[in-house]
Amino acid sequence: MTFFADPATTFTDLPAESVSRLISGCADLALVVDSEGIVCDVAYGPGSLNTENCDSWVGQALIQTVTKESRAKITSLLRDAETDITPRWRQVNHPSPRGADLLLSYCAVKVSDEGREPARNRSVVFGRDLRALSDLQQRLVDAQQEALQDNWRLRDTQSRNRHLFQTASDGVLIIDATTQKVVEANPVALQMFGDKAGKLVGSSFPYSLDERDTQAVQNMLATVRTSGKSEGVRAQLGGVVLNFAGSMFRQEVGSLLVVRLTRTQTENNSETDASSGVKDALLKLVQSSPDCVVVTDAEGLIVSANEAFLELVHLTAESQVRAESLGRWLGRTGVELNVLITTLRQRGSIRLFPTSLRDDHGSVTDIEISATLTHESEGTLLGFMIRDVSRRPSVLTKGDKELPRSASQLAELVGRVPMKDIVGETSDLIEQLCIEAALDLTRDNRAAAAEMLGLSRQSLYVKLRRYGMSDPLSDNEK
Repeated sequence: MTFFADPATTFTDLPAESVSRLISGCADLALVVDSEGIVCDVAYGPGSLNTENCDSWVGQALIQTVTKESRAKITSLLRDAETDITPRWRQVNHPSPRGADLLLSYCAVKVSDEGREPARNRSVVFGRDLRALSDLQQRLVDAQQEALQDNWRLRDTQSRNRHLFQTASDGVLIIDATTQKVVEANPVALQMFGDKAGKLVGSSFPYSLDERDTQAVQNMLATVRTSGKSEGVRAQLGGVVLNFAGSMFRQEVGSLLVVRLTRTQTENNSETDASSGVKDALLKLVQSSPDCVVVTDAEGLIVSANEAFLELVHLTAESQVRAESLGRWLGRTGVELNVLITTLRQRGSIRLFPTSLRDDHGSVTDIEISATLTHESEGTLLGFMIRDVSRRPSVLTKGDKELPRSASQLAELVGRVPMKDIVGETSDLIEQLCIEAALDLTRDNRAAAAEMLGLSRQSLYVKLRRYGMSDPLSDNEK
């Protein structure tokens, strides 16, 4: 702190009125406090503090005008003023008759009139109104949370659209409306183009069609550009008759054409027998899959299980598990299976549910479960895909951050994790995120971050070491 070089000359015979104006103009609120901590006088500017009834503090102890959490700060503030320590600003909350607490930042300076008898020791407490800053910080936090939610919604939408694009039963081509080059093609479309699929993306469309069909498709695309959609046209591709239909949509980078390729009814009929063979091959693949596949009824009784599951539970024949409850081997007996079945009935599917599996000899294996529900003529069936993750290397590092679980995800933990563990994990995660946010807002100023969080610096340092956010203690510090 730097002081005036010659205050005796600069402020000699300064009138009391001038001193009053000088002090009042230095802060939003100024208090004169005697050596006992009693408020003797109050002055404030023309701001919004006029409605906070600060005049009623006169005659009261300053420590009685603040909230219980701020009283220790007032004690330290007045003690520092008495010992002539360099003034330090402290954030304090006052109860307000308007509801929300009055948020102020205080700094105290001791003044005395030693030339008079008896000498009077007083302190001038300067206050800054922090409500505008608090509102700005809250708006910033709200904006960040809203942006985060928007980002997750966008990612979910993109994921759903990508899944639909990849799993569509028809061939789909995405074409740039300006250059008419193929931007993207789904797996079915690539299969339709056969040997020429490798050069499809990036080539001009129509591609690999004869001259007559090329002209028909060109006319269809011209109609799409004009009206946004058109009737389908038939064209041969690799000896197969396909129906080409188009539509157009616009995005920020330009317009795109969507061309849908569907087999004609004749072609569909010719593939009926082939689909039966594909189903048989699919069944064989499931039986020989290295991951466990288990099908149960609506109550969790096993209908079928593949060889991988029998190997994991150390049994030799499917008959040994058929009609047995999957909960016999899964997690805690009966509890986790009931959670899975309830969730499947509510949501239809589950992904990457972590649990454990026990064999009849008591050996425990860490597993992940993905499950789905389907309704067949025989009734409701549940399909469980079980993967052994006991030998999976951990990819998490100390710096990784896990976003807070949603309410639905936390609900899935009920029944397999004690409630105190769920609450403790969530509380620790929120506390860590609050500390990181405070350090970001204060540009890693830990003293300011501690004040913003309402913590002492010592408490903040303890929490930083607890969450691995600070350097280890040296021998001297220990």
